[in-house]
Amino acid sequence: MELLTLMSIPSEPIARVREYAKRHALALVDEFGHGVHGSVFAAESQPEKSAGLLQWAVKVHKNEADYRRERDIYLRLEENDVTQIRGCDVPQLMRFDDEFLIIEMTAVRRPFLLDFAGAFLDKAPDFSDEVMADWLAEKREQFGARWPEVAAILRVLEGFGIHYMDVSPKNISLPE
Repeated sequence: MELLTLMSIPSEPIARVREYAKRHALALVDEFGHGVHGSVFAAESQPEKSAGLLQWAVKVHKNEADYRRERDIYLRLEENDVTQIRGCDVPQLMRFDDEFLIIEMTAVRRPFLLDFAGAFLDKAPDFSDEVMADWLAEKREQFGARWPEVAAILRVLEGFGIHYMDVSPKNISLPE
C-alpha cells in the first residue's frame, strides 16, 4: 500500500519508483528530498517474520550515468566496510536495481554524509583551476570554521578513490 502521493518529481521516475515498490512490497511513506540527480523516499515494509516495521531510503535516479556512478561508489564503500567517516554516518547499500535506476540504502540521522551521485570514482573531475578555486572558496564560506573537518572527510573519501563534489551542509552534517 502506497502512503505517499508523489507530486514533486517528473512522471517517468514516479512510474519507476512505484513499480519498484510494488515488486518489493514496499510502501513509500515520505519524500526525504529531491535534487538534480533524483529523489529519495522513506520506504517501509512489514516482513512476515519480523515483529516490527523496517524503514529505509529508496533513491530513484533521473538518468543512468548518475545512477551507475552512485551505485559504484556505494559498492566501493561496502567493499571497504565504510559505515562512518570521522563521526558521520554513511548510508549502507541494501539493494540496487539497474532496470529502475534505484538504490535502496539505510536511512541515517545526523551527523551524516550522503548523496554520492555527483561524486567521481577513481578519477578527479577535470575542472579548470579557476573553477576549483571558486568551488573551494564557496565551500569554505558555507562551512566557515568547520571547513577543516569537511576537508578531512574529503581526504578520507579520496583514500577510497571517491572524489566527492556535492559538498554542502545538506549532504554533510558534522558531529557537534
